[in-house]
Amino acid sequence: MEDTLHGRAVLITGGGTGIGRATARRFAAAGAEVLIVGRTAETLAAAVEEGPGIRMFVADVAAPDGPDAIVAAALDAFGRIDALVNNAAITRPAALEAIDRKVAEEQLATNLLGPVFLTQRALPYLENGGTIVNVTSNPPHYGWANNSMYGSTKVALDFLTHTWAVELAERGIRVVSVAPGVTSTPVLGNAGFSAEEIAAVGESLRARIPLGRLARPEEIAWWIVNAVHPEGGYLNGTVIRVDGGLSASG
Repeated sequence: MEDTLHGRAVLITGGGTGIGRATARRFAAAGAEVLIVGRTAETLAAAVEEGPGIRMFVADVAAPDGPDAIVAAALDAFGRIDALVNNAAITRPAALEAIDRKVAEEQLATNLLGPVFLTQRALPYLENGGTIVNVTSNPPHYGWANNSMYGSTKVALDFLTHTWAVELAERGIRVVSVAPGVTSTPVLGNAGFSAEEIAAVGESLRARIPLGRLARPEEIAWWIVNAVHPEGGYLNGTVIRVDGGLSASG
């Protein structure tokens, strides 16, 4: 699959760490030109060093002016957008009685409204062959204690995938969700969890995963990149669950 995306322009939010960073590396290895976006210049700069063809832009997709600035940066870098990966997300676990309105609004802004308005701004440049990949998470069929807000935003994003796939097909735009299972990323550390707490959560979840381990970011990135490949051109409006069998096990 090397160099098979040569000349494609790819925009990835949350590209400084975890799944976004691994996805940028894989796109670059396939010959694409990549713009990674995030709020932290240091992590973005470290990701840029990992592959030729990766550029960075510091911005917050959740800010009112974020989507316009991000699309403008992509057009300035490449003059086009062939693929948009809506990957940026935050999680702030809390039981129902402990949900703080401001924190909840931050999750909604980053995980849901950010992708909505960034995709809206990017639409004119995605027509005639563009692909949107929404990076989501849990299925809607079972509860996830202490994750009301995060889980709801990810289920909503899958609904947007189905809806946009129907709306945008006649404009030549495909829309796909890639829904990772539990993956080794800094997301819980960014939420304020200690190393011991993260290890305990990982051990608890590992026991429920049929494959008996957490995913590596590179394993999720493979699916994101392949959804954009020309060979994936008939894939549209679906949710690809890459969770080691977690959703199958209940």
